[in-house]
Amino acid sequence: MTIAESQKRLPRTWAWVRRSRSPSWRARARVDVWQTGYRRRLMATDVLLVSAACVVALVVRDAVVAAPPSGAATAVLLALVAVGVVGWPVAIALSGGYDPRVLGEGGQELHRIADAALRTFVAAAVLALLVPAPGVQAFALTAFPLGLALLIAGRSAWRARLLRARARGACTTEVVAVGSRRQVERLVDELHDRPSGYRVVAACVPDGAAAGPYGDVDRPRPAADGPGEGASAPPEVAGVPVLGGLSDVPAVAAGTAARAVVVCGSEAVDADEVHRLGWELEPLGVSLMLTAALEGVTRPRITVVPERSVSLLHVTAPRFAGPKYVAKSLIDRVGAILLILLVLPVLVVVAVVVATTSKGPILYPQERVGRDGTMFRMLKFRTMRVGADAEDYLQGRNDADGLLFKQRDDPRVTRPGRMLRRYSLDELPQLFNVLRGQMSLVGPRPPLPHEAAKYEAHVRRRLLVKPGMTGLWQVSGRCDLPWDEAVRLDIFYAENWTPLDDLLVLARTVRAVLSGRGAY
Repeated sequence: MTIAESQKRLPRTWAWVRRSRSPSWRARARVDVWQTGYRRRLMATDVLLVSAACVVALVVRDAVVAAPPSGAATAVLLALVAVGVVGWPVAIALSGGYDPRVLGEGGQELHRIADAALRTFVAAAVLALLVPAPGVQAFALTAFPLGLALLIAGRSAWRARLLRARARGACTTEVVAVGSRRQVERLVDELHDRPSGYRVVAACVPDGAAAGPYGDVDRPRPAADGPGEGASAPPEVAGVPVLGGLSDVPAVAAGTAARAVVVCGSEAVDADEVHRLGWELEPLGVSLMLTAALEGVTRPRITVVPERSVSLLHVTAPRFAGPKYVAKSLIDRVGAILLILLVLPVLVVVAVVVATTSKGPILYPQERVGRDGTMFRMLKFRTMRVGADAEDYLQGRNDADGLLFKQRDDPRVTRPGRMLRRYSLDELPQLFNVLRGQMSLVGPRPPLPHEAAKYEAHVRRRLLVKPGMTGLWQVSGRCDLPWDEAVRLDIFYAENWTPLDDLLVLARTVRAVLSGRGAY
């Protein structure tokens, strides 16, 4: 469709613009009420947490520098406090940390928080170098790492609350899906199958022009004699009513008060149709979104390359070597040393319990498959009776899915072993595997040799990185997850991991261990 042809069709839409709730030509984008209140609470929380970090940093500064601050030092400290309390939330806003499109999305939201923290820290470091004063370094090295930790914890708490609300059907953005029936059904299944930030309230499909109440927007509809009379129920796609065809999208968006229109990839919706749709949705204040079949690819790997009349999505191939992995290995080893020192009393207590409650060795080394298919002996505290491996347990009931084998009431597990498994205490010796470079703190689950031998080609991508003590599989339900979902999570991690993602998984591990979900 040419621009001239599109302009001929515009008057049909103006009638709906005049009857819509946004009558002005350049209507402001519709914003859900919950977004405004949620962003205000986020801003207030961020300011409060950053202020708390600055107060703690001032106390630390006074403890490190016994002498009272001079006039110059006081001025620098006040400037740094202003940078933290005022500049930091502003940096978060400039980094898109309050963008409604990333609220509750976890990784993207926290990446923007970390980006704002880096900008703020650089500004504070420059200020401290220009006007050096005693105790300024102690203040900066305390306030900004502590502030970042508090911000991440605060956002995680708000995100958990938001996801609970979305599971009840609240705090979502209503959208109209446009495309073929198959593509609309796939979109609905994807968005409604989990606590998503979007809810499809209507659909427009190529063959639905005469199906819904908005099929003929120029023809007045007869008045119904009573409730439910005068019009038949519209057809549905995956439980969503079909209210019109492709030309009826603006009318449907206005009539349903939707905040956005999602165009699924379809031959019926070409570039000219998307342009026309964008022009007609603009005066309604309705956003336009396009789907792309890029499952398992995160935003840092996607680059939009404009080429005249088309936009190319450049997807960077995942890399499994290089400086990022060298840094990961270094962080793993340092983290393993710190954690071993931290949990050393727990290791001693568990070792005594295992040794005194059943006969046999304290540790149970088991052959596992590591990175690139290399074999290593993974250490665990023994939780079964001696000789359990030789018993014909594979013929018993399997409470796990796919290639995994687990039994909730496995008779081979000792009484203290059940407690150790429930809270993952039996896996603490794997810290020594991390220290030796055989495992990582975060990564895919290390498979058994007979499991890896049955892997399909795409499943073997789990072996491109080191296996981890914890990972997305462990914090998402462990053995309660379907096998396909466990594989998807591990491959997603292998191809898209970042250091910040590792920190988030470690934080979620604490909650998963305390809940004991899926551990048996």
